[in-house]
Formats: sequence, C-alpha cells, structure tokens
Amino acid sequence: MTTLRFKALDEISRRNLSAATHNDQKISSYFGSDVFDREQMRQYLPKDVFESVNTAIEENRRIDRKVANQVALGMKCWAMERGATHYTHWFQPLNDSTAEKHDAFFEPLWGGGSFETFRGDLLVQQEPDASSFPNGGLRNTFEARGYSAWDPSSPAFIIDQTLCIPSIFVAYTGEALDFKTPLLKSLAALDKAAVDVCQYFDKDVTKVVATLGWEQEYFLVDEALYNARPDLMQTGRTLMGHTAAKDQQLDDHYWGAIPERVSNFMKDFEEQAYRLGIPLKTRHNEVAPNQFECAPMFEEANIAVDHNTLLMTIMRKVASKHKLKVLFHEKPFMGVNGSGKHCNWSLATNTGVNLLAPGKTPKTNIQFLAFFVNTMKAAHDYGTLMMASIASETNSHRLGGHEAPPAILSVFTGSTMDAILNSIEQRISDKKLSPDEKTEIKLDIGKIPEILLDNTDRNRTSPFAFTGNRFEFRATGSSSNCAPPLIIINAAVTEQLTRFKAEVDALIEKNVKKDEAILQVIRKYIKESKNVRFEGNGYSDEWLREAASRGLKGINNVPMAFREYLTPESVALLERHGVLNRTELQARYEVKNETYLKKVQIESRVIGDLAANHIIPTAIKYQNILIENVKGIKDIFPQDFEDMAAEEIKTIRKIAEHVKYIRAHTAEMTEARKKWNNVENIAERTMGYESEVRPYLDDIRYHIDKLELIVDDQLWPLPKYRELMTIY
Repeated sequence: MTTLRFKALDEISRRNLSAATHNDQKISSYFGSDVFDREQMRQYLPKDVFESVNTAIEENRRIDRKVANQVALGMKCWAMERGATHYTHWFQPLNDSTAEKHDAFFEPLWGGGSFETFRGDLLVQQEPDASSFPNGGLRNTFEARGYSAWDPSSPAFIIDQTLCIPSIFVAYTGEALDFKTPLLKSLAALDKAAVDVCQYFDKDVTKVVATLGWEQEYFLVDEALYNARPDLMQTGRTLMGHTAAKDQQLDDHYWGAIPERVSNFMKDFEEQAYRLGIPLKTRHNEVAPNQFECAPMFEEANIAVDHNTLLMTIMRKVASKHKLKVLFHEKPFMGVNGSGKHCNWSLATNTGVNLLAPGKTPKTNIQFLAFFVNTMKAAHDYGTLMMASIASETNSHRLGGHEAPPAILSVFTGSTMDAILNSIEQRISDKKLSPDEKTEIKLDIGKIPEILLDNTDRNRTSPFAFTGNRFEFRATGSSSNCAPPLIIINAAVTEQLTRFKAEVDALIEKNVKKDEAILQVIRKYIKESKNVRFEGNGYSDEWLREAASRGLKGINNVPMAFREYLTPESVALLERHGVLNRTELQARYEVKNETYLKKVQIESRVIGDLAANHIIPTAIKYQNILIENVKGIKDIFPQDFEDMAAEEIKTIRKIAEHVKYIRAHTAEMTEARKKWNNVENIAERTMGYESEVRPYLDDIRYHIDKLELIVDDQLWPLPKYRELMTIY
C-alpha cells in the first residue's frame, strides 16, 4: 500500500513548478499604493480635517467624532475606488495572531434599492465578542462585549478587497485584551521621558519615537510533505524524526544562492508587502536547510509591529499559491538552528537624530552616552522581565541552546565601547572636575564616532547587543508578536530616564554644572549596571557560573518565568507609567500559562496518536517481515541458522524493546495528563504539565527516532528530515 509519505513525494514529482511571472515595475512606483497614508489623506480629506488628524497623530490626542465622520467618508471613497467592498477593525489579540470581522459597505434601502455607507462611528469603534479571545479571566462568556477602536497613528490598508483599520481591543470594562494598547501606552510614556532628557541638549526636540527594525526568520516546507506530517500540521513542529546525514554542518546554506522556487515565493510576497507599505529591504538563506530571513527598513515601532504581523499573514497566503508552507515555529526541526525574530530597537527625535548613534561633537556624544547608559541600566534592572516577555512554549525549544541567545540577559557593548565606559568610570569622580579634566574628557568623548566607525563588532551569543546605533534584542521568537518585548523595553527605559532626570536635576539644584551633573550620573549608572555587561561567549558554562556570581537570573523554567510579570517590581514599573495595571498583568499571566499548557497538551496528544496509529503498527509490520525471514532461514539452513539469522534476531529484539518503551511511556504520559487536568489552578496545572508531561515527549521521540533508522524505508509512514528539509 502506498503510504502518505510516498503519495506526498509523488505529488511533488507531478507538480508543474514553472516560475511565476512578476511585475517589472519599479518598486517605488507602487510602494504603499494600498495604504491610506498621510499623502492619500491629504488628497481625500478637506484641508482642515487633514490637519486635525495629523495634529492628533503627532500629539497623541483623540480625534473628534465630527472629524471622524469626514475621515470615514474620505477613507471609504479611497477604498472603493480600489475595489474594496468590505471593512474591518484589524487587531492583535493575545494569541500571536490577528483578528478581523468583515462588514460590507453595502446597505439595503427600505422599500428597495441599496447604497454604500461608512460612518465615523463605524470607523472609530466596533464591538467584537471578547469572550472568545484569550482574556485571562477578564471576560466571562455571559459578559462577551468588547470594543475595538481605531488607532489613527497606524494607517489603514486594503487587502483582499477589504479595508483594514488597525485597532486596539479592550474589554467592556476598559482593560486591554491585545498587544497594541499597552504598546501605545509604553510609547507615549517613553516619548515624554525621552523628550525631558533631550531638553538638556536640544530645546528643539519635542517628540521622541521608538523605532524598530525586525528580522523575520522562517522555514519553508513543501505543502504535500507538510500535509503528510500530522505533527507539523497540528503543532507547527516535528515531534519525531531522526536528523538527516547532511543538514547544516557544512555551512553551505547560509547566504547561499536562493532556490528558484523559493525566490519566486519571495518576489510574490514582497510585491504584496510593498503595496502595503512594508519596506522590506533584505532577503537571504539562513543557516539551516530550508531556513530563510527577510528584514525591512526601520520604522516607528507601532507601525513596524503592525507590519510584521501583517507580513506573516501575507507569507502564509502566498506560500499556498506556490504549494509551500511557511513554518514560523521557533524549532520545527531538531538538530538544526531554530528561528528568531531579532528586534532592533532605537530612539529617534523629531529633529532627525538617532539618540543611540554617536554624534559629531562632544555635546551630542554626551547625549548619546546618556541614552546608551540608561538603556543598559534599564536592562540591568529589568533584564529578567525582558527575558520573561519572550518566554513561551515554542521559544523554549530555542533559548539556552548553542544556536540562539542564552536564557540569561546580558548586554554586549563591544570591546571599544566597553573600554570607553571603563575609562569614564575611572576618570570621572563625584568631586568637581577641573577645567583641564573637563576638556580632556570631552575630547575623548568627542572621538567616539571615529572609534566606533570600524569597531562595531557583534556578539551573536548576546541577547541584548549594542550594534553601533541600536540595541538588538535577539531573544524574541519567530512566531511571536514583537510588541511584548518592546512594551517591557519601553517601560524599563522610561523608568530609567525618569530617574536619570531626577538625579541630574537634584545635582543642578546643588549648583553642579549641567554637563558635569550629567556625567556624574552617567558614571554612577555605569558602575551600577556593570554586572550586566559581558563580552564573551554567552553559551559557555563558565558564563553561567559567572552570571550566577554576579546575581543575574536566567530563565530555566518557562512557567516560572511568567511569574516575573507579577513581582512587586514589575507591577510597580508598569502601573507607574500607565502601561498595564495589576488586573491586566494578572490576566496576561493567566493567558501565558493557559497557552503554554494547551500547547504541551496538544503535542502530547499528537505524539500519542502518531505512536499508536502510525509508528507502532509500522514497526510491528516490519518486525513480522523479519520474523518470517528468520523462519525461512531456519527452514533452508537449519544447521547454520544461528549465525545466518543473528542480525535479524537482534533487530527483532530491538524493535520489540523500542515498541515496549513507546507504549509504556505513552500510557504514563496519558495518566500524567489526566492527573494534572483535575487541578483547578492554572499555574499549578501548567507547572505539572511542564514537570510531568512534557518530558515524555523527548522520551517517546527518542525511541521513535531509533525505529526510523531500523524500519524499512519503504514502510516508514512519514516524510523524513532529508525530504522535509529539501525544496523539490
């Protein structure tokens, strides 16, 4: 009988893989053509309405309902001219995905006829069912009402003939049920704190925005092979499968020539992305076979987060047209590198200055040092919370291994910046500086751009690395929304900048000169955050021991990491700056536990089903073939039977042993699930699944992978790694 595996391979061999045709237009000629950006607003809105909306966006103010009616009219006209028939509030619930409910512009008239309408109240707010999204107990089934509300700072766009309006999503009682709401609050808090510090250096700075440049890694698998792997379909990763003889060990895939079929897929999703204003810049092969990466130019963080989640949706849709499947899971294949989503974070002013890039004068470089050191101090004080923000069941397979950031947060500054920080610490004292000392220090600080020009070395083992003009948070998982780590980084830096200004102002009140006061506080923070700086190998055992001696905590258990959201320090930080309140943090804690628990539960059920219904029957079938073979050898060669059938008998015994262990461990895993399913407290149940259910996944896999090496290749029911990790 032909197995799923060979049906899949046959499907691939029969498929017409002719290259897709692509638009020969310049990208600049259609970039953003499906986006209702400020240029389109200018054309479709009255001048006073456009200026009102623009001011509201710039100053983070509410838009008047009368203005909203006129915006809705202009937005509808623009969308319908481009073929849109429906509209939706597009939001990001707490499930690392997006949500949308489409409503038609069309409305019938009483007595006959119809017309298209879209009013300001429909633009500003909708009422989706809040009970059906992750809510951490904030909403009950009988209290289903929630609200989605327009976020005017992120432009609307058209996809699949639907006008999509980026929105926040909150409960009837006002608590945030999404990622965007606290992200916007953290950005507003950071803006105020950063502007206050910038006023020391430049009075023209009235706005500071966090910028984000994400790098999205992903795997591609042939659709037919994907459909023949129930584990991939239901969990996003392979729960079994022996490593291929050749995978990434020759380093021949990284930055290699992109396969034609993959290139056609990339061109197609890039074209859609450009039309939606997503400024994709880079594409390349990643380290593992079938692993790739794309990355855009830097954007304002809120828009960048929207663009990342939108692009993931586009990539999934376009992949299907090319008979491919995109895998965003952090570790879809054992034994090769997993996928991350590096978040490159920086700060930019309304005057066009990158606050984390050295300037050309001592004054601008003192400003750079102020923001650089404060960011480093924020990472020192809230590093464990930053790591908790990216903790998840899927990312746990990647973190802590020798392929991705370790589970302990450290900051890499580079040897050059490390030397500069040490020099500042040693040369600046709490006492008044002499004019010569001030001049000498400022001259040295003025040399920072020249020193960094050819010394922006990188450390790929660091979770939070300074790379010349930004900090790169490399721990974020490829399937995750970018917002959670940004929310924590923004809040932590806001807290630190607020403290910084208070301490500098206190010194100024004591008649310390402004520059000297700034340098003294910078020196203080350099000393206080020194333990988080590490220039070496973050994967090494030596670092684990040294980090412990420095008092740095790591994530060794993901459910335990979730508790960082509820520590007094974390609650105080996020409440103090109006980002998340205690109730919202408790809800997120519940959601994180529930999501983790359910994913382990699903994986446990899937591997149990595959073991019982695919692997064991196949192993026994092959075992019976060997038994019949042994019987035949005994009949033909009775005298030499023991020597001639020795290997077959050994193989029969190995199969029996592996089958025995698989059955036993599967039964024990099922009983462990039943035990912990009866525990009411979600946190306790999650810990039980982590400690007593999850370990069985690796135990069962071990024996299945051993059987894969033993059983006849033609009988094995699932596509193997050597097939899955090759684009045919």
